[in-house]
Amino acid sequence: MDIVYVLVNLVIFLALAPLFEGIVRKITAKVQSRMGPPVVQPYYDIIKLLGKENLVAGNWAFTLAPMMSFAAVLSVICFIPFGYKANFLTQYADVITIIYLLVLGGVSILIGALASKNTFAMMGASREMVTMIMVEPVLAMTFFVGAMKAKSLGIDATVFSVLNSGYSWAVGLMLVLYLAALQAFVGKQPFDIAEAEQELLEGPYLEYSGPNYALFKYAMIMKQMFYAALFVMVFLPFLYTGIYALDIRYYSVLVVLALCAVGLSVYGI
Repeated sequence: MDIVYVLVNLVIFLALAPLFEGIVRKITAKVQSRMGPPVVQPYYDIIKLLGKENLVAGNWAFTLAPMMSFAAVLSVICFIPFGYKANFLTQYADVITIIYLLVLGGVSILIGALASKNTFAMMGASREMVTMIMVEPVLAMTFFVGAMKAKSLGIDATVFSVLNSGYSWAVGLMLVLYLAALQAFVGKQPFDIAEAEQELLEGPYLEYSGPNYALFKYAMIMKQMFYAALFVMVFLPFLYTGIYALDIRYYSVLVVLALCAVGLSVYGI
């Protein structure tokens, strides 16, 4: 039965992450008095890229980087107890594993950009590296605060620490810091330089096209959903009902609301 929870995690993130991205884009466009793309546009983008030809830079690192990024994010999703239901994989990893896997996803982008041997891609990689150095420690501290409260590095104990032992001044401080960093975690303004028009020639994905670029895009939007889901799971435990099917639906709604709130915060909403 435990394998079902792993599969549910994968299906939810693979199916809903593009939809949530489309919803955020649509709402942002409405705030800017634009029509905006349809909410299913991210699905169209990924399908279109999967049907295009891959560009090859002639080295194994360039080809391997998108697969590493995608696999790292999928691994994190398999381990987390989304819907407050730990699965049999959760016991085989700890918060250090999750941090390493998330960093690996970012490092894969750097490897792909550097392996492309494109000057502008390398500039984009340097920006990506600076962003990682700035925001990833906040994620690590969030986990470590939970680990100290639970006196364990286990994923379920850390994520459920606030649920089991309540809020403290340390949790309140991490809540503020996580909210401040969430905008960078999910890649929204002013941290979305890889998608900004003035950065198109300098983005780390410059040399990528086809399925490889689709893997990078898919990994990016799933990683955004994960960071929003982590915020909901760690800092909003009082909304836990104990009914797995209900919690899955309820927390999925909270995740998209968190993403929308972050996307609109730049406009003062």
